[in-house]
Amino acid sequence: MTNNNVIIQTHQLTKQYGQSLALVHVDLTIPKGSIYGLVGNNGAGKTTFLKIVLGQIYPTSGSFTLWEAGDEASYRKNRRRCGAIIEAPGFYPKMTAAQNLEYYRIQRGIPGREKVGEMLELVGLADAAKKKFGQMSLGMKQRLGLALALLGEPELLLLDEPINGLDPAGIIEIRGLLLRLNREKHMTILISSHILSELENMATDYGFLSRGKVVQQISAQRLHELCGTYLEIRVTEPERYAALLEKQLHRTDYKVLADGRIRIPGQAEDAAVCSRLAAEQNIGLLAMEHRQMQLEDYYMHLVAEQRGGEQ
Repeated sequence: MTNNNVIIQTHQLTKQYGQSLALVHVDLTIPKGSIYGLVGNNGAGKTTFLKIVLGQIYPTSGSFTLWEAGDEASYRKNRRRCGAIIEAPGFYPKMTAAQNLEYYRIQRGIPGREKVGEMLELVGLADAAKKKFGQMSLGMKQRLGLALALLGEPELLLLDEPINGLDPAGIIEIRGLLLRLNREKHMTILISSHILSELENMATDYGFLSRGKVVQQISAQRLHELCGTYLEIRVTEPERYAALLEKQLHRTDYKVLADGRIRIPGQAEDAAVCSRLAAEQNIGLLAMEHRQMQLEDYYMHLVAEQRGGEQ
């Protein structure tokens, strides 16, 4: 991947608060034109990462580039090409949706009064233009925050938990909007979330964080391949059975779990072959299940492996 195809790239990015590490030697690459899902539990470091990119806080050590630039003057220039929702946007409760957006349009020097109406229409708030912010539901406030983030027609959109408070219909609408912005305007979108299922219908790439560390970066295509169907087998001699998988069936894609279970990618029809192998070698077959791994299960497995490696 050449630098021309990268929007954000970090090198050993670290943020420390007192004795607490929020980010630990983070290396991430956000490709241009991607919808990048930054996934992690609460406290994993997602918001800290976004705030560093936006210049709201500074890293303790390490570095990053934003459109290839890595100096403070270039950061300030390139951040004008970004739109963002980080935590709760600062709207005035007694001002209407339209008045709030107009205030920020003027403050940021964005030309064209018509932009306010266009953005409200875009996020489905055209009918709420005259509604005061303090009287809005949480979902409507989220939409207004997105309208603000889009006000300057950014090339990079950074969203921190953007669909919190939305009902299922609202989630579908916002997902459709983000996909359209990515497809039609070639906007790169970085979305943080602690719920993988929110991202799986739109993300093209993922970065998994846990306790401030990068657990894995992976494309959506590769992730779905890894989260396919598999057989989970319990036998009386797991180590010998694993060796036979390689020798007799030429399978090297299996995994022996900590409790002795053996996980093999495959369909239901592979069960007969695996069962016959155990019988022919006089290995007791205790259990066999055909399963489909969910994306959340995959992430939790990664986190468990990381924590095990830290012990």
